[in-house]
Amino acid sequence: MPAKSQGQTLLEKADKKANSSTGWFSSASTKYEEAGDLYQQAANAFKIDKQFKEAGDAHAREAECREKSNEGNEAANAWWNAAKAYKRVDPGLATQALSQTITFLCKAGRFRQAADREKEIGQIYLQELNDLRKACESFERAAEWYSQEDATATANACYKDAADLHAELEQYPQAIALYEQVANGSLSSALTKYSVKEYWLRSSLCALAMEDVVTAKRNLTKYGSLDTTFPSTREAKFANVLADAVEGGDVDSFTGAVFEFDQVTKLDNWKTSILLKVKRTLEVADGGVL
Repeated sequence: MPAKSQGQTLLEKADKKANSSTGWFSSASTKYEEAGDLYQQAANAFKIDKQFKEAGDAHAREAECREKSNEGNEAANAWWNAAKAYKRVDPGLATQALSQTITFLCKAGRFRQAADREKEIGQIYLQELNDLRKACESFERAAEWYSQEDATATANACYKDAADLHAELEQYPQAIALYEQVANGSLSSALTKYSVKEYWLRSSLCALAMEDVVTAKRNLTKYGSLDTTFPSTREAKFANVLADAVEGGDVDSFTGAVFEFDQVTKLDNWKTSILLKVKRTLEVADGGVL
């Protein structure tokens, strides 16, 4: 029979402590504090052996002990440590542990940290679990918390990520609303004003993907009145040429504009994907086939 690992030995010790009856001279709170410390030690021993699932489980049990001894901050921390361990082996369990962390952080009014953890959940859904809808929800929730904590730049970055995902899910009106919200928030600062043309271009591409040239053109006019330098930017000129091409059903003009823009400003994957959708719609309208 193989010798027990250090982690396993500590885990058994922790279980014994957590399940022991309280003696004359010790309180239940002390018992759970001591058990929590042992679970934490067990988790660290499992990490040394690269047993990340076991480490996560030990941290989760530590968190429950911290909660029983009314140590809310320590419970939040233990769940976060559990999430970091789970992240190495099971993204689904990592999101559950992060949700537990967030519950404790919100109770303590630590919304900035709650937003950080919610953003982490969004990234796991996006990169590991490929669940765009849930990623989108997490980014929006994180953005709301960042906003109420006055972390405007971080909030805007999360809203922008959510807008990109809404567009990928073909939820174009929601995407447009978020791009406009971020753009409006960025107009007031000299530091962020430069990025506004990018948000407005994305919003315009969403309107064209909805096959709504009227909204696209109306929005471009509105953006020009909000920032008088916008109509002279490459982004505004590009969006206007595309809108005219879509309105006139002119596939060649559309393709030419995309090629020219890409020569100077490389198109990212998001723009390439949405421009292809618009082009396909144009080709179908032009009597071509998908």
